[in-house]
Amino acid sequence: MNQQSAIGSDDRLTQIDHTLDVLIVGAGISGICAARYLKVDRPGDSFAVLDDQESFGGTWQTHRYPGIRSDSDLHTFGYGFKPWVGPPIATAEEIRAYMGETIAENDLGDAIHYGWRVGWAEWSSRDSLWTVEAVRAATGQRVQLRARFLWMCQGYYRHSRGYTPDWPGLDDFGGDVIHPQHWPEDYDYSGRRMVVIGSGATAATLVPNVAEEVAHVTMLQRSPTWFASERNEITIASQLRNLQVDEAWIHEIVRRQILVNSRDFATLCFEKPEQVKADLLENARKALGDDYDLATHFTPTYDPWRQRLARIPNGDLFKAIASGKASVVTDHIERFETGGIRLRSGTLLEADVVVTATGFDLCAFGDIDFAVDGRPVDFHDTVGYRGMMFTGVPNLVWVMGYFRSSWTLRAEIIAQFVTRLLGHMRDRQAASVVPQVPDPEMELFDWAEEDDFNPGYLMRGQHLLPKRGAETEWKLSQDYWVEKDEFAAIDLESEVFRYG
Repeated sequence: MNQQSAIGSDDRLTQIDHTLDVLIVGAGISGICAARYLKVDRPGDSFAVLDDQESFGGTWQTHRYPGIRSDSDLHTFGYGFKPWVGPPIATAEEIRAYMGETIAENDLGDAIHYGWRVGWAEWSSRDSLWTVEAVRAATGQRVQLRARFLWMCQGYYRHSRGYTPDWPGLDDFGGDVIHPQHWPEDYDYSGRRMVVIGSGATAATLVPNVAEEVAHVTMLQRSPTWFASERNEITIASQLRNLQVDEAWIHEIVRRQILVNSRDFATLCFEKPEQVKADLLENARKALGDDYDLATHFTPTYDPWRQRLARIPNGDLFKAIASGKASVVTDHIERFETGGIRLRSGTLLEADVVVTATGFDLCAFGDIDFAVDGRPVDFHDTVGYRGMMFTGVPNLVWVMGYFRSSWTLRAEIIAQFVTRLLGHMRDRQAASVVPQVPDPEMELFDWAEEDDFNPGYLMRGQHLLPKRGAETEWKLSQDYWVEKDEFAAIDLESEVFRYG
């Protein structure tokens, strides 16, 4: 079945009348990964994938703003089992095409159901089953499914609403206000003055991609972000293709090289942050000139990799600024006025269009109402085992990927763990599994560490997320090199796992 044939009006879900072995929530990069590993490693298991959007893609289906592209290289953001053959930083269209090929090549189309949103899920210890209710977005039709295992792949932010601060006077503004998650189709911004509020990857993508058509575009930031300007090409990949090396080999070689480079760079950021700062600023200076005020506009107060490092493929943001078609203003918003934004410095930043590239609205566990044996689950009262399983919640795994490395690296590690866990449960004839903290005296903390990785959306949403523990396996690691070995060595008969 062609994956496109299920898009739009999907009634097939109502025809499922048997208990599924696994129900996957989300058909983005993680959900397609989960489905593929089930198909290959657990060919006898029945499963379904639900997504409330009209097609697969997740982030790459939601976001339609000009120039939308990856902020990770596709050799590691792509799957280990499917070679990536394009440039390392790819457009949303290229990523969705890659995901569509994955669906087709693994015959996953019949298992994916679009336009269905999961509203609630309840675990019954008596039956050792999840009962899940899904609602058809277009019609309000409801269907209940039963599944032995629930695999949450819906991501971590709310696709239906981005985060926009409540600025004074916003309703007084006489122009258009757009969040990048809700970019209007065929929106005409030519010849208009645009202000993009924000300094992360979204702002860095938007600014150079609208600069040629707007009258002028200003990136308004409260504080700077660290940017890495680099060529959108992997030299070794080009060399190997010229030698007509098989793409599978190229993918594996380049993937390993990028992983080593990323590990070494992250280590350098923590061990010699001043050296990394100097290198990043020197790249900016070469593009913007010696007279540009780098101290104000491109020198953050935090060390590199304390927040995500934004990539600038081929230096396009710097080039747009150097050309005079784009500019950066570092200031605080006092209020909105009819003609633009009044800054704390007193300056009126004139605008016809304001784009609020101000981040995500954290949405842990898909806004689904969870219950276990009739009792509502508050995930903030649970403790996360390796950031994927939670005390008191049986037969559930949640995919939270990496932030310092490509998200998909962790999605694949988790997928390999889940298929191994399902096989172990089948072998020991266990109907349920739930993690438990062996040491009741272990100290507990909020999910995100302020002195480690602390983007605003995580810090704003701590109350929605599980607790972490003082011991390593009760934390969310950002170290792929450690986890790839640790996950493979997890003892499924350890005291952490309680089977029923």
